[in-house]
Amino acid sequence: MDGVNDPAAHRDRPFGRPLFDSPEARALSRVGVVDVGSNSVRLVVFDGAARSPAYFFNEKVMCGLGAGMSETGRLDPQGRARALDALRRFAHVAEGLGTGPLNAVATAAVREAEDGPDFVAEVARETGIELFVIDGPEEARLSAQGVLLGWPGAYGLVCDMGGSSMELAEIDGGRVGRCVSAKLGPLKLRDLKGGKKARKALIRETVERLRAGLGEQKNRLFLVGGSWRAIARIDMARRGYPLHVLHEYRMTAADLRATIKHIARHDADALRAQSGVSSARVALVPYAAEVLREVVRSFRPHDIAVSSYGIREGLLYEQMPEALRVRDPLIEACRFSEAKDARLPGFGEVIYRFIAPLYKSARPERLRLVKAACLLHDVSWRAHPDYRAEDCFDNATRANLGGLKHSERVFLGLALLHRYSNKRAGTRFDTLEALTSERERVEAEILGRALRLAAMLWLTDEADIAQMRWHPRRKVLRLDLASDSSALFGEVAQARFKALAGALGATPEVRIGRKRVDI
Repeated sequence: MDGVNDPAAHRDRPFGRPLFDSPEARALSRVGVVDVGSNSVRLVVFDGAARSPAYFFNEKVMCGLGAGMSETGRLDPQGRARALDALRRFAHVAEGLGTGPLNAVATAAVREAEDGPDFVAEVARETGIELFVIDGPEEARLSAQGVLLGWPGAYGLVCDMGGSSMELAEIDGGRVGRCVSAKLGPLKLRDLKGGKKARKALIRETVERLRAGLGEQKNRLFLVGGSWRAIARIDMARRGYPLHVLHEYRMTAADLRATIKHIARHDADALRAQSGVSSARVALVPYAAEVLREVVRSFRPHDIAVSSYGIREGLLYEQMPEALRVRDPLIEACRFSEAKDARLPGFGEVIYRFIAPLYKSARPERLRLVKAACLLHDVSWRAHPDYRAEDCFDNATRANLGGLKHSERVFLGLALLHRYSNKRAGTRFDTLEALTSERERVEAEILGRALRLAAMLWLTDEADIAQMRWHPRRKVLRLDLASDSSALFGEVAQARFKALAGALGATPEVRIGRKRVDI
């Protein structure tokens, strides 16, 4: 996924050609996006020069524009006033940050309200923001594109719940397919007459209709939207899950059923105390849970993943050139981090070439983590030496990185921890150990020790200083050094080479020039 259009160039450069310095990529720097939803109004400013953009600014106001619309047909007056105040502020913030014109969309509440057009005109008059009211299928398409920002080439069903509606979109091979929308948002359901019985009947009838239109969707279900994220937080709290990163959090159908029962047994105060979900959001969780239970029951996905990326990220994805879209978001984010923070930008690629013999038979999913570790191996050098290893671990496990499962986050963090430390006992890894297997822990340690050795040798692209050869059948790890570079292989470097061989269960061999030497 991190290749370039020219296959030969890809072979010559294992990380592909840098794109974030191109004019097309620089044009995406400081992109401002406004999302006026039925429940919240949000401004996000992306530092979008890399494939995995940073959230330069992110602010949300819970306005409740769609509250009471089932009865009045109009936007909630108090919510409308709060939304207008928020948009006035956002316009000033965006001007100060230099975003240029904001990309602003409004969804279900504004498109359905009698006074929606009047609100759009008032926003333009009072703030200068041109608000585009999008229909349900377009909302579904943009949400699906947001998912593709984090998972290029993904396949499955994207389910985005807002305050007043729910959107579904198929994705397959990195493309968006059929898109549908239904009035199943929690604000709508809360205001529905007839109580729980009426809600259950409406939810089942609506989801069955959506299921008939879309057909079988037994691949992954991607959950997008604040209500789903709130349910995921409650699921994390119920399970005692140790890594509090929502993006790529996985749940099974059984997990969800247990959590939905947990939600039904506890009041809003208890759920808020357990999970940290806001009071405004937790009040809507029971209604969202009723919908999610029916969606999972009807579509029967084999896998459920939470996506922190949605409509706002979809608007950014819309502006990306195809050459940027197809890149691996993990590798591009790591490249951008190396270029910005490493002492020697570009050294990660040199290190990758040096340790590549250890990974001749590695699967692609493992190889991309090796590449990521090489790029990130030196970005925390400014941290105090006593805390540098744990700082590396924290950066990998908590950073805004797309395209990473939680187990892969921990693997990458552990490899970087071992880049700076031989030991991991007593570190933050202890609390996350259960997310990795013993084999993964061994492989992460080997990778970290390889990085630790390579960093000592000050390799360059121009000089043939050192080469490593790995013979897995004979369990021999060999290091060949140029005669005029032997001084680099001091006692610390020797100790690191022995440590790497020990992690591999191998016998270390060293040749300087053509002469074999004892270490």
